[in-house]
Amino acid sequence: MSEAIVSVFSDHVCQLGEGPSYDPTTDTLYWFDIVNGQLLEKRLSGGTVKIQELGQMASAIAFIDDKRQLIATETGLHVRDVATGKMTLHTTIEADNPTTRSNDSRVHPCGAFWVGTMGKGEEKAIGSIYWFYKGELRRLFSDITVSNSICFSEDGTVAHYTDTSTGLLMRVGCDPATGLPVGEPKIFVDHRKAKGYIDGSVLDRDGVLWNACWGGSVIEAYGPDGKLIRSVAMPATQPSCPAFVGRDADRLAVTSAWSGKDEKQRLLDPQAGMTFLLDIPVNGRFEPRVLIA
Repeated sequence: MSEAIVSVFSDHVCQLGEGPSYDPTTDTLYWFDIVNGQLLEKRLSGGTVKIQELGQMASAIAFIDDKRQLIATETGLHVRDVATGKMTLHTTIEADNPTTRSNDSRVHPCGAFWVGTMGKGEEKAIGSIYWFYKGELRRLFSDITVSNSICFSEDGTVAHYTDTSTGLLMRVGCDPATGLPVGEPKIFVDHRKAKGYIDGSVLDRDGVLWNACWGGSVIEAYGPDGKLIRSVAMPATQPSCPAFVGRDADRLAVTSAWSGKDEKQRLLDPQAGMTFLLDIPVNGRFEPRVLIA
């Protein structure tokens, strides 16, 4: 376990903080409290947290351009007007299934969006991972319980994902031009005997995968060969997802959650649900813009 400077970026407590994504054009971190249907935003330079009530569960944000964003929700993909906050449904995803919601999602370098779904009660094998690109939607993987860890190499030739319930972090080849998987997925990390669960991940320019270990109180870094090269202790037991932030994308922001904890457990985990900054040397990169048409 290596030391790192960890500070509280936002002390706003989320029941299920998730989906952080940084917009370098405005120096703003966006993230979600999924189960409470809230989109949160705060500038990295400081200021107050802005909260938008979305009226439905939502989990991930992608940037279309300076004026529009794409939000993954329990009903599908919605275009959000940055100036007004107005949400307009663009593409439905499992909107006719009230038992599922969106979860971990990320943009491929070509502009395609991989969108994960799962059961609202973590029901077994009812979730999927979808590919969305220029208005087209395809299901890539089905029978998933908790979709997580979607991330891509900088050149777009590698994708990672997991069904958290399996304890296996997968790696699959990817077409850099379309973001579609190529070949059969293979095990990248076998986490079944380790403490905690594989949650959200990002992949840096060096091919190092930074994973939030839910229940493990750590951020774990894996080299391109899948070997653990660093563990960073976190002040909350359930870190949920990291994001590269800052002018040079050289720091990490990490969301967390108190979901699933009773009153006594929450007292023992007082910073659960807060969002943190990690001042550690990372060779990060900014999220690509998503192509919706």
